[in-house]
Amino acid sequence: MTRDGIFPIPPPTPPKMSFQDPKKTSQLDQPKIHKIRITLTSRKVASLEKVCQELIDRSKSKELRVKGPVRMPTKNLKVTTRKSPCGEGSKTWDTYEMRIHKRLIDLNAPTEVVKQIIINIEAGVEVEVTIAA
Repeated sequence: MTRDGIFPIPPPTPPKMSFQDPKKTSQLDQPKIHKIRITLTSRKVASLEKVCQELIDRSKSKELRVKGPVRMPTKNLKVTTRKSPCGEGSKTWDTYEMRIHKRLIDLNAPTEVVKQIIINIEAGVEVEVTIAA
């Protein structure tokens, strides 16, 4: 209280205005970077290794962070059958085997860049792309 018994009036405060930081607005223009895992599976090791090397070379040329290829254990699928179709005769057996090879590649990149990297892939190699965050 002042000597007069009147409360002093505080000076007016300036109105709060929305301020946009130029650094933050430039980040909004850039595409969001995702953690992307590319899973490659094939029965042919040579074509699988070739595709892995091409993907890594393309991503490094775009200056992306790459981890891999991580070589997963080979799956051996076996089927044992009788040689004779009728069931008579000597009991001889055939064993057929199919080996499935798998590789993992992890990238930190926008989805548009990953589409450009994956566009040309050899036949016989299956590609699965998963995006996290």
